[in-house]
Amino acid sequence: MNTNLRNGLHFENLARDYLIEQGLRLLQANYRCRFGEIDLIMLDRETICFIEVKFRKSFAFGGAADALPHGKRRKIVKTALFYISANQRIKHPALRFDALLIQHQANGTNQFNWIKNAFYAE
Repeated sequence: MNTNLRNGLHFENLARDYLIEQGLRLLQANYRCRFGEIDLIMLDRETICFIEVKFRKSFAFGGAADALPHGKRRKIVKTALFYISANQRIKHPALRFDALLIQHQANGTNQFNWIKNAFYAE
């Protein structure tokens, strides 16, 4: 396993644990289909949350929030809609597209910034 993939999985696990502490329930991690990938699919009460996890070591390239360009958001929405259509047990779900940004701090800790409704389906 290459270093980037190993690091990505590490931070996705941190994100998953953080969101579970916030009361969400994991439905699926690293969902992949022909349209793309979604890091975490979680349930927040009656709302299915499609969550993109981003980590940045520094603010040199704008921080983690700048890592969700329009094209990436569009792929996440298509992938989420495919997930819903492939899971017939889900009836008329409320959907939300969140981002969990993990920013490495100078003191060696990680700061979590959970952005609910980070973007919307167009």
